[in-house]
Amino acid sequence: MRRNVLVYGATGYTGRLIAERLRSSRCRSIVAGRTPHRVQALAAEFGVAGRVIAADDPNALDQALDDIDVLINAASPFALTAPALIESCLRTKTHYLDITGELPVFQTAFRYDGAARKRGIMIMPGAALGVVASDCLAMHVAALVPNAKYLRIALLRPELFSRGTFRSALGLANSRVSIRRNGRLMSVPVGRLQRTFDFGDGEKESVAVSWADVFTAYYSTGIRNIETYFEAGFASRALYQVGAGIADTMQLAPARTLIDAVASVLPEGPREVRRRTERCVLVAEAEDSWRRRRYVRLTTPDGYSFTAEAATAIAQRILQGDFAPGFQTPAKVFGAELVLAFKGTDRQELHQPFLTHERMMS
Repeated sequence: MRRNVLVYGATGYTGRLIAERLRSSRCRSIVAGRTPHRVQALAAEFGVAGRVIAADDPNALDQALDDIDVLINAASPFALTAPALIESCLRTKTHYLDITGELPVFQTAFRYDGAARKRGIMIMPGAALGVVASDCLAMHVAALVPNAKYLRIALLRPELFSRGTFRSALGLANSRVSIRRNGRLMSVPVGRLQRTFDFGDGEKESVAVSWADVFTAYYSTGIRNIETYFEAGFASRALYQVGAGIADTMQLAPARTLIDAVASVLPEGPREVRRRTERCVLVAEAEDSWRRRRYVRLTTPDGYSFTAEAATAIAQRILQGDFAPGFQTPAKVFGAELVLAFKGTDRQELHQPFLTHERMMS
């Protein structure tokens, strides 16, 4: 292998963190993006090569990826960038990673599974906090409950958001939530499923959301009923309901323009000193047909630092020949213990299950 890794969207907040971490690795890293002066400035600062390319130019993409082993896509919205980049990776035999948590991107990427297997490349969306941490957690708790029937994953609401995260979250606003029932993806109205989880400081109300885990965890564990939740107090749940009510309007061009305008005035991302104090907490519970449950809690550093380490580590594993062709999920390829190799992660099996309840809202 040539040991070349290209970060597309490297001038963005998380892309820069990934590029910075790659710089200290043994691979040859290359930064890329659409804006010439930003790419050139970052390349000069890091002392690496820079390439100016647009995701909507197939010829330019193929030329840029011709000598690349692994592409890390850090350019949101991923629903727009991922398809063209994956297709170019197939043509150039380049492994594809990205850091999205957008469910539609995983559904799209899965359609390239057969083509990726034929080309001998791996396609792995979600080489980030979500899905790496949650996928490893899901596989671990599933192993504790043979023949598990239900899997539920929840995330404690983080305090830190980047500009890109804000834009992606609003762009995915919807009036319905995706869940998996009996092996099939289906949807329920926003707010219909609510549940409490103990993130380490007592039970907290959480509401079902559309995360990629309803797709990836099924692929990794085979559990046929999956729900994903986000910790949300009363005010947050109310705001979530309001957002669902205007979700269709938010997809219109004027609303998209407004979202971009609001995002442009937000800080690009949290400062390093803030990231150092932030922790992410995930909980997973598996349940069998006899309602026997096991619970596992995972604590990680802030999502942005974790994502930079995870994406870099997976790219390095690929360069060492540790990959599986086709569409893949992190835990399916690297195992549930992958997450514990990252600095600052801690996994706890809760042998005395906390009480939890769910409500089906009418």
